[in-house]
This record gives sequence, C-alpha cells and structure tokens, in this order.
Amino acid sequence: MDKFVVNIIHRPEMVPEYAEKVTGHGKAEDIGRKELLTENLDIFKTQQECAHKNGLKTTIEMTYASLFNEEAIALAKEHHEKYGDEIALTLLGLPCEEFREKYKTKDFCIWMFSMEDKKAIVQDVFEKFHECFGFYPESTGSYYMDAELTNYIKETYPSVKCAVATCWEEGPKAYHTCNNSWYTFMDGGPWAPWIPSKQNTHAPAANEAEDSGIVAIPHLSRDLIACYDGNGSNFGTHPQNVLRGMIYDTETWEYPYLYNLIDQYRYQAKFNNGYSYNMMFVGPGWMNKMGRWEAPYELLLKSYEDGCAYYGKLKKEGRLIDMTMSEFADYYRQKKSYTEPECALWRDILYGSKKQVFWYCDPYMRAGVNMDQGGAIVDLRPYVAKLNWPVGIGTPHIQDASYPFLIQEKYRAGYFTHYAGEGTIRSAKICHNGEEVDLCLCRTKAHFSEGVLSGEETASKQSADAAVKNETAGIGCSGVNVPKNRILTLDPVEIEFSDLTVKLQTVMTFTEGTGSIRIDRKVLEITPADGVDASDIAAAEITINEYMVGCYGTTEYTEDMSSLTLSLKKGDEKTEIPYEYKCREASLEGADRAACVVPPIETAVSMTCEGRDKAGYIKEGYAFSPMFTIGYTGKLCEKEVFTTWLNLEKAN
Repeated sequence: MDKFVVNIIHRPEMVPEYAEKVTGHGKAEDIGRKELLTENLDIFKTQQECAHKNGLKTTIEMTYASLFNEEAIALAKEHHEKYGDEIALTLLGLPCEEFREKYKTKDFCIWMFSMEDKKAIVQDVFEKFHECFGFYPESTGSYYMDAELTNYIKETYPSVKCAVATCWEEGPKAYHTCNNSWYTFMDGGPWAPWIPSKQNTHAPAANEAEDSGIVAIPHLSRDLIACYDGNGSNFGTHPQNVLRGMIYDTETWEYPYLYNLIDQYRYQAKFNNGYSYNMMFVGPGWMNKMGRWEAPYELLLKSYEDGCAYYGKLKKEGRLIDMTMSEFADYYRQKKSYTEPECALWRDILYGSKKQVFWYCDPYMRAGVNMDQGGAIVDLRPYVAKLNWPVGIGTPHIQDASYPFLIQEKYRAGYFTHYAGEGTIRSAKICHNGEEVDLCLCRTKAHFSEGVLSGEETASKQSADAAVKNETAGIGCSGVNVPKNRILTLDPVEIEFSDLTVKLQTVMTFTEGTGSIRIDRKVLEITPADGVDASDIAAAEITINEYMVGCYGTTEYTEDMSSLTLSLKKGDEKTEIPYEYKCREASLEGADRAACVVPPIETAVSMTCEGRDKAGYIKEGYAFSPMFTIGYTGKLCEKEVFTTWLNLEKAN
C-alpha cells in the first residue's frame, strides 16, 4: 500500500507575529502582557488536544519566548512522555522581552539577520533549550533557513537532522496580497521534503559531498496550482489557510476543499514510488479568541478540529502514518536517493477548470509543465548551478532568498503577452504554408510513467554523458543510482490549417541526474481539410519551431542582461552574440547546439536536436522585451519525430 506520511507541528509561540495588535485592543504595544501570553498558551494546549484525541503525535517546536515559560516547558515534557511527541526548537517566535532587550531590534526572521547575529541568536536559543531540557534538539526550522545558517547549525549542533526550511512560492505574489508589506521572498524551492545542498537551501544535494546533513521539509503543504497562480497563503493544508482564502460555505461552515487538498497529496504517491507527504505547521496566532480572516474563533477552532479528525480517520483506516520530524528524517534518508526526483501531477481542485500541471524537482532543476498550454514549460529553476546566494543584513540579498529562474510565466509574461515582446516559456510552433500555431494554444492532458533508460536513449550523447557522470560520482544515499526516466505522455492535439489538420503528440522525458529534458514531437496523422483532395496533401510537410524564451531574475523586474552570451555551434564553427539589447539574430543549419550563458546565475542553458533539416537559431532581445531566445527549426512528415533536449549546466 502507498505510504502517506504526515508531520503535525505545533509551536507554543507566546508572542505570535501580529497577534499582539489583535489582542491589544488599541493599547500601546506590550509583548510581555500577561493576557497575550496566557491566551496563546491556552490555544497551544487546544491544538495539542485536537491532535492527541485523534491519535496523532506532534512535533512541539519550542520558541525562544516559550523557553522562559515554565508551564510551556512542563507541557512539552509531559506530552513527550505521554504521547511520544518530539520536543524540537524553532527559530520562529524570537520576539519577546528578553530577545528585544538583548538584540535591540524588532526583526524576527532569522535569515534576515547578519551572519554574526545569526550565530549569536542560534547559540542563545539552542543553549537555552539545553538548559530547559538537558539535551539539544534533533529538529529545528523557520519560514526559511539559508545555507550558511543551516551549515552553522549542523556544524555546531550535530544532533539536528530535520528542519522546516522554506515556504513554497512565498515571493512577490504573497508580498502583493499583503499590501506590499510582507518582505519575505523565497520562491523557487521544493514543495516536498528534500536534502538541501550546502551551497543553497533551495537546491537539493546531488551527492554526499553536497549534503548539508539535514532533511528539509516545507513550511506547509501548498496547492501546487492555486498557490502558483495566486497567493499561496490562501491555499494550504493548514485549515486556517483555507478560511483566509474564503474557501468554505459561510452558512454550513464546511470546507471540502481542505479534504480534497489532503487527498491530492495522498495521490502523489503514484508518481513517487509509493510515497507521499503532507504537513501542518501551526502557531497559536491563527486561533486567536478575537477571530481571524473574517472568521470567528468558533470556526477557527472547528476547522482545526476537523482537520485533525480527518488525519486521524486516515490513520485509523491504515492510510496514513504520523511521524515526528526526526522520525521522518530517518525515514526519508532510507527511502530516497540523492538524485531521485520529486514529481507531482497536479490537477485543479478549486476552480473546476480541469487544469493540470506537472512539477519535477531534482538536484539539477525544478520545472513546471502546464498542460493547459500544450505541455509548455512555464517555470524553470537551474539548481545545477547550486548558486551561492547569501541572505540577510550585510549581503546583496537582505530579504530576497528566492532561487532565480530562467523561465517564470507569472513574473515574466509567459506565452500571453502585451502587444509587443515575448514572455518566458519553452514551447513549439507548428507552421504550414505561412500559417502558424503555437502549442501553447492547444490544451491537453498528461499521463505519467517511468522506467530505466533504454539502449537507444543511452546511446544519445546527452543521456550517455550524464549516466557516466552519475556512475562515477556514486550518486545516491544508498550507493550508485541508475538513472531513470520520468515520462509525460501528452494526449494528441489537432492543429487545423486551411488545407489540412495535423495530429501531433508530445512526449516529455525527465532523466534523473542529467539536468536535461527530452521532448519528442511525433506527427501521428495528417488529414485533408473539407473539400481538399487527399492526393493534394499526400506528401504534406510541416515546419516545427522548438523554442525557449528565457531571462533570469527572482521578481517581475528585469535584470541587467548585458553579461549574457548567445551562441551556436557546429563542429568547429561557432557564432556568438554578446547581449547588447540590439535585437540581433543568427541561425546555423545542422547546428549541434544553441545556447546562452547567464553569468549572474552561473548557468548555461542549451538546446540540442535530432530531426530532419534541423537548424539552430539564437535571438537577442531589446530593451522593451529583455529576453533571449534559443531554438531549432526542422521538417516533419506523417509518422516522423522531431526530438530536442533542453540542457542545464553550471557555468563557471
């Protein structure tokens, strides 16, 4: 039976973010006010009770403030003994009188402090925890933990094996829906557990040398369509997220979406070797007695009770295993190899659109494929670069912890743009007699499969080189890992031209450990239009244009593209265009490679091709459309296949 693992995480956050203003009723700020501390400890007790009465154990992540509260410490010890709850330590919940007196700041996001302060805070918090409990924690976390912070914690407190380390797509979209006031940017990371690399928290480790020593889990399990398209804080398996998104019946106080979201996470086991994961990470601020998110306390409480009851029901039915964070870290290490990807074939369960998106994540890339746009790649993060991206005061990225993209349809337009220019996307255009159709306009559905590399694929240069690299590197927690394909077979689409209709099928192959995506386009059938004689199209030929429009960045705003270099290569012949916003183009028949080097994110992205009459091309953008384009054109007749690879490499 598929294994569905859940982490229930509570924190006795004595002074929850933004709760003081709610409970203060207009009084001057006082984070030591007794009513505030008492109420939030009572809510923590209620949350614990909700889990325990449904047979669920929790991880109690003690906050710094709670370490000064004898009742909170005693509760944690009692619940550890009675229910098997893990006593852990979070780097959330720093604000309290003791913290502000020592550090003279209202900052509370650990990753935004200077490295000097990060070290001092970690030492304060961990040593205070040891003073209270007589041992160091095995689990910790925050909304985000940068690599330098994680490495320091693991080196100084080696007992730590698990951490909440990022919040999926908590970037500009969340910032805008918080009235431009939520200065935490951390787009581009995994949505499910991973082993972060020492170089960058978002990028999974490819081997033991890159392993940071911890297993990371996300801060909440998000809806992988609704969160990407909109504000993620409304679409997660935290019940109060669903209330904030107003995704419930205001008369009956029922929320089927919450259960559908949990079930969709269960469904992901089909794409991940029988394993799926879910988490609920809750602080008391969400269940404030004054009410939150236009919902009264009674509804806040009911939603949490119902959420825990659903997990409890699944456990009783043998469909769920509840683990503490440290237990999960041990399980994950045994279950997953370094290069084994996380896959999600996700469908819309909120708006009834039947939209379907595929997400793929491994140590070399994170990619999003949108079937509503014909299987176009709409998000691409080059983890292969393992980009060193220090975060916090004294670094170039004080608030922006996001992993940069090469493609991001929400921040850089995608296929549907304004009247001029292009947006970032990886798609194809089918052309015939002066007519052109982009596959982005052809909705389809995908079917998932997997398998070991075939001999034919291994013979190709891209796959063979990657397989040798993996075998010599000894990739995998449990030894050498044989690369496997994750295959998306898309339903055929019909493209109508004035004299004929082309039935085309796309197959996308993600081969773990390679940093490459193979795309096969096969013409299944060409049929004449009404009134056209079949003999007139017997030798019909179409032109295919496989392209990637890219750029780089972490927000909507363009970066300086002047350091980029576009190139075409065929044997010893090479053409280069240094990016100068001059709108130049170049093409080369029979090109071996079309590429762009992006020095600011230490990435080289390229396309290679096998197909009839292939020709590679490159395009430089201009100031109003600061993108770059690489691609291939070729010819296709009925039953023929045109194959391209999109390749990511680290550029030194």
